[in-house]
Amino acid sequence: MLWHYGVNSGKLTPNEFVAVTSTNAARIFNLYPRKGAIEVGADADLVLWDASASRTISAKTHHQNVDYNVFEGRTVKGIARRTIANGKLVWNDGELHAERGAGRYLSRPLRGDYFEANAKRSA
Repeated sequence: MLWHYGVNSGKLTPNEFVAVTSTNAARIFNLYPRKGAIEVGADADLVLWDASASRTISAKTHHQNVDYNVFEGRTVKGIARRTIANGKLVWNDGELHAERGAGRYLSRPLRGDYFEANAKRSA
């Protein structure tokens, strides 16, 4: 949705899309640079994005425990073709290859830089 209505409409650049969906999210949750960055020491989490491919959103094709999607039936342009999590291929062109229980808890300190910056801005 964000690619389709943000980047494809010209309201976001591809770099801003990456920032919003990866880098900024990792900063908000105080996981940056382990997450949200491509650098030595960061987890190998990557998405190969196909900006010209399209798909129709449906709960029937999701891998979730819900039977609805608020965007049901909407066709969007721009999809993830491959996803690599912790160096392993977990999504390959519509096929889920993630292993149940393969995730791990990531300890993170409270009140990271993002929180402190917002606290100063609100004061």
